[in-house]
Amino acid sequence: MTARMKEKYKTEVADALRKSRGYVNAMQVPRFTKVVVNVGVPTSVDKDTMKAIAGDLAKITGQIPLTNKARKSIANFKLREGMPIGLKVTLRGDRMYEFLDRLINIALPRIRDFRGVPATSFDGRGNYSLGLREQGIFPEIDPDNIKTTHGMDVTIVTTAQTDDEARELLKMMGMPFATAQ
Repeated sequence: MTARMKEKYKTEVADALRKSRGYVNAMQVPRFTKVVVNVGVPTSVDKDTMKAIAGDLAKITGQIPLTNKARKSIANFKLREGMPIGLKVTLRGDRMYEFLDRLINIALPRIRDFRGVPATSFDGRGNYSLGLREQGIFPEIDPDNIKTTHGMDVTIVTTAQTDDEARELLKMMGMPFATAQ
């Protein structure tokens, strides 16, 4: 069984983008490459809290996260080489599409006073980054069992050459961009 968003991309979005942008070759049509979910962890966190954050991230993404460790020691930040400073998950294929489906259709509308995501968070090469303030907006997380609230950064990497192509791709996939006022 393929992901719902993958089917939507194949049946509706790819053809619509090809017609609207006038692409000759099917490989010119922008598509999603990967989604990277990153959680920064303070250096003062103990091992139990780190395991809880890793468990939450694993529930949200469906994949065990990698631990990012400090490469250099920085005395001002009380940071030593090899200390854990974050967790990340790279999603590709069906898991990526399932995560995007949950993010766009379930998690983002659950944000309090949600008016849309910023349409200016592109990097100039067609990739979109989004910051979330808490993990409780995902349905997999039980609000009663949260030890600490933590935010996360979600980066959606596409094959689009420009920000306009990526914005059109995400809009067709259902990303709720905020309207300028």
